[in-house]
Amino acid sequence: MNLDFAAILVIATLVTGGIWALDSWLWAPKRRVATAGAGDVGASVEAAGAQSADSNKEPIIVEYAKAFFPVILIVLLLRSFLVEPFRIPSGSMVPTLLSGDFILVNKFTYGIRLPVLNSKIISLGGPSRGDVVVFRYPKDPSTDYIKRVIGLPGDRISYHNKLVYVNGEPMQQELLGTYIGEGSALTETGSNLRVEHLGDVTHQILARSERQAQDHEVTVPPGHYFVMGDNRDNSNDSRFWGFVPDKNLVGRAFMIWMNFDPADKGVGVRWSRLGTIIK
Repeated sequence: MNLDFAAILVIATLVTGGIWALDSWLWAPKRRVATAGAGDVGASVEAAGAQSADSNKEPIIVEYAKAFFPVILIVLLLRSFLVEPFRIPSGSMVPTLLSGDFILVNKFTYGIRLPVLNSKIISLGGPSRGDVVVFRYPKDPSTDYIKRVIGLPGDRISYHNKLVYVNGEPMQQELLGTYIGEGSALTETGSNLRVEHLGDVTHQILARSERQAQDHEVTVPPGHYFVMGDNRDNSNDSRFWGFVPDKNLVGRAFMIWMNFDPADKGVGVRWSRLGTIIK
């Protein structure tokens, strides 16, 4: 079962905020009344003072609610509307992204969406060709995927002999050499490392010359996108399960802020990847 962290944040915000509100409107006034009446005529000054202080003391649950509510609210707002961190779990985006990369995703590039409900309330445009996007997998929306946008609504996308065609125009590639993988990407060693010119975006991809290309040709419907992994022969993408609806978009990946690959026993953290801008 996938943990819906957004839902947990919303619930925690409502609970802590609700406790704080109830204390302000209901419990605190009662404590003040109790404090005012605590000084009985027959009680000593010391006893009355102690009783007054005890009556005015906040319950521990209220103290915790007041302490955590602002923090949880700030995290919820930042994560829902500005930036959300993700971890890359697979090698489908090698060489651009490696397993173990921790990335930041811009949540407002394509519009403002409500947390949990994921409904767009403000539209700010859509992805551009070549954007690396995080989205909810159409066949299982509880799972987040990351791929590169190849086709926009209305585009005719063809994939022949490991070359992408957009509306009949080939997206040119150049061979750089042989890819040498490390850590989790060690299995990709021997792949062809290529540069692909995807419109205005130039990025690197991997292709296996010994694997037969699966030819594909589709027209992207309105409100949908065709996506592919940069590791072209090792990616579960639109060639196999179809298009990404606009409503499934989470945001655009823009930076690697940490890398930790347990499979890379000699290194662990690749410091050179920290702060890398995703292209």
